[in-house]
Amino acid sequence: MLDETAQGVFTIAVTPFLPDGAIDWDSVDRMVDFYIEKGATGLTILGMMGEAGKLTAEESVAVVKRVTARSSVPIVVGVSAPGFAAMKTLSDAAMDMGAAGVMVAPPGSLKTDAQIITYYHNTAEVLGDAPFVLQDFPLVTNVVIPTSAILQIVADCPTCVMLKHEDWPGLEKISALRAASGAGARRISILCGNGGLYLLEEMLRGADGAMTGFAYPEMMAQVVTAYRSGDLDRARDIFDAYMPMVRYEAQPGLGLAIRKYTLAQRGVIAHDTVRKPGGVLTAATKSEVDTLAKRQTDKLAALGL
Repeated sequence: MLDETAQGVFTIAVTPFLPDGAIDWDSVDRMVDFYIEKGATGLTILGMMGEAGKLTAEESVAVVKRVTARSSVPIVVGVSAPGFAAMKTLSDAAMDMGAAGVMVAPPGSLKTDAQIITYYHNTAEVLGDAPFVLQDFPLVTNVVIPTSAILQIVADCPTCVMLKHEDWPGLEKISALRAASGAGARRISILCGNGGLYLLEEMLRGADGAMTGFAYPEMMAQVVTAYRSGDLDRARDIFDAYMPMVRYEAQPGLGLAIRKYTLAQRGVIAHDTVRKPGGVLTAATKSEVDTLAKRQTDKLAALGL
């Protein structure tokens, strides 16, 4: 079961599709193996970048069943939904199939701190014993969750064991949360998103690792390992080598298409299909990704990676 000690890299998995939009199950298996081989200490499926909102309820359950059966590392399942009934149904199914925990993002209708806190009180009640991750991603949800609200939720809801931190800019929030823990607040795991764009700084501020889906998941594992070994210069060198690709993949609206194109080029998934509606890459964009990939390979070779 997921708990407050979780650390490392929980890779956000894409959902592979065939050209006709059907789920590509062979690629799902290959992708799970790839993420673990590249250093994932956990996997997160059915997240926003996993195109969860484009799947039917039956497809969502099928993906959970396939990944949990295949994986040798803990699985977190995104169960965000407009209503609590759908959330509970998927959460119960996921936990029954062996998931370690679930992740919940706030709906865009929440406008005040009191509404946010009440929503997560209700979430904890509905989910029962299932440990959950609070996803803080205001750039997409349009819900700004201040540090004080997070601390209140953590204090009130023992099953809230992790923050998926994707505020931007949000480094001060990590520092504030860790200062509060040092002063006696319950410490929960903090894993960070945003494609790894600020991973090194996030680790320096007190994050426990990454929960994101950059197409080179080994970057996160290598940076976290170097940082934990005390070799900050090595961590910086690795981070710098990948940074041009991280930056390029971070483009709003196109990031998932770029990620899937890269994973297809790496032989992880058979097709770079993004289920409609979704971004489509032009030949010029693909050429730019290919150029960045080649330069990245050269930089990594110089680092012995």
